[in-house]
Amino acid sequence: MVMAEALAAPDPIGRTLSSGELVTTMSHFHRAEILRMTGWRDRLDRTSNWAITVVAAMLSVSLSTASAHHGVLLFAMLLVLLLLWIEARRYRFFDVYRARVRQFERHYFAQIFSPQPDFASDWLLVVGESLRAPKFLISQRAALARRLRRNYIHMLLILLMAWILKLSTPGLLTEGVRIGFVGSVREAVTSAALGPIPGVVIAVLVAALYACLLVIAFLAARDDGELSFGDVHV
Repeated sequence: MVMAEALAAPDPIGRTLSSGELVTTMSHFHRAEILRMTGWRDRLDRTSNWAITVVAAMLSVSLSTASAHHGVLLFAMLLVLLLLWIEARRYRFFDVYRARVRQFERHYFAQIFSPQPDFASDWLLVVGESLRAPKFLISQRAALARRLRRNYIHMLLILLMAWILKLSTPGLLTEGVRIGFVGSVREAVTSAALGPIPGVVIAVLVAALYACLLVIAFLAARDDGELSFGDVHV
């Protein structure tokens, strides 16, 4: 195969692979990278499922009875943030194998199905260096922003709305109290007290946390290329 010969290393160490052997090697390697990528993708989904379970359980506990403290929802926010951090770390591993698979799809299989005569790339060298010295392709911060923007911001906003509803509805804070909302924002902020910490401090901390999350998710530098909005990505 002409393409296989073109992909052969110019100065191989050891025995030179024939065209058939090279194609077989690349096929098996591509299949192995697909399996590794799928394994890390499954880990990502598993962490997201844990986060969804935490949100559902904490909402059920907090809003089902007035005896449940509003701190349950604050605790749920911390748990979801912890799972977000774990998932961002897993995403960095997933991104390494995803990038290798995309190299094969873009530069090898795409050239077979729709060849471009002026298309040239040193992608095999890139894959080889990745195998020789694996490195993360994105930072923990960038990975966290991606997972926050795609999944976790929605769960955190649901917890925030449930927390506000809890504080602004006396019937959800104290048993036997009238149904309805508090008379003023000051009453809701006062109800946010957590032990010796005044409610206004808790409210300011929660507001600052969500402001930072929104900045990270939507105002930070966005992704380009395959990870930008509108493009297919995994």
